Amino acid sequence: MRTIIIEDEKPAAEKLMKAIAKADASIDVLTVCNSIESAGNWLKSNPMPDLIFMDIELTDGLSFKIFEKTDISCPVIFCTAYDEYWQEAFEHNSIDYLLKPIKQDKLEAALSKYEMLKKYFSQNLDKLLDAQNQQQGDYKKRFLVKRGTDYFSVKTDDIAYFYATHKLVCMVDNKGQKFILDQSLSDIEKQLDPSHFYRVNRKYLVQMNAIKKIKSYPKSKLQLELEPVIADEIIISQENVSAFKDWMGQ
Repeated sequence: MRTIIIEDEKPAAEKLMKAIAKADASIDVLTVCNSIESAGNWLKSNPMPDLIFMDIELTDGLSFKIFEKTDISCPVIFCTAYDEYWQEAFEHNSIDYLLKPIKQDKLEAALSKYEMLKKYFSQNLDKLLDAQNQQQGDYKKRFLVKRGTDYFSVKTDDIAYFYATHKLVCMVDNKGQKFILDQSLSDIEKQLDPSHFYRVNRKYLVQMNAIKKIKSYPKSKLQLELEPVIADEIIISQENVSAFKDWMGQ
């Protein structure tokens, strides 16, 4: 999990970092921002973290002003010495409101709540997207994939190709990132727009935009060069060459 801390008191920030590490050593605290201005600048120039720990009374005003300057899409755990802001906090992405001094058990309970909510929405997102596609009679627009403990929703347009290896199916996006899926290549093929994806052989299902070069190959076959580059030779069989050329020229 990637998180940031917005806190203007250095001792309080250091104490919170130690408590977070004690609760879950895998949590990566990306930065500590000590003002509305620094938090806004960081959020505008970096990918959104998974979670934010946010003090309310900062040196340059109430941290709620950050939401006016930046589109914050992740959940927030507010950490403050004052209890009068709780209602407004829950109007700004709050999943918990911790009073200082923060007790370890309260922090761990807040993190457990975050994990529970993430798991619930991750499990239901793919079902929701599938149901929406079926209702619209459309092809799959996104794939929900997992890497480590985190889930990612990858747009179909951002997928370069799928391939089968050692009884696993892997998905590779345009940036070369690889994800393991729990579906067969045949099942995946049925969910994709055939004008964009083609099953070039038993092992590879390729998006047209990922094909960078087509070369002649012995015995009237074709060889593909893909991007991102992969070590395997991607060969179109003689029997499949005609159908492949029709697909490429559609």
